Amino acid sequence: MSFTDAELAALKRAFAAGTLRVSYEGKTVEYGNADDLLRRIHTIEGEIAAGRSRSLPVAGVAGFRRGDR
Repeated sequence: MSFTDAELAALKRAFAAGTLRVSYEGKTVEYGNADDLLRRIHTIEGEIAAGRSRSLPVAGVAGFRRGDR
């Protein structure tokens, strides 16, 4: 799933303000309790961090030499 920095920022603002209703990018979500909201923040932080830390695939060519020729 694709998360955005805007969504994460909106969730953090809501948590800091003590509200459970979050609006971002034309969407509104209401969480059941602060623990649900905090879990969502941690999930998104983890996904964003994992996406940024993935390295690019490495391509190469293997060469072999017999040594007796």
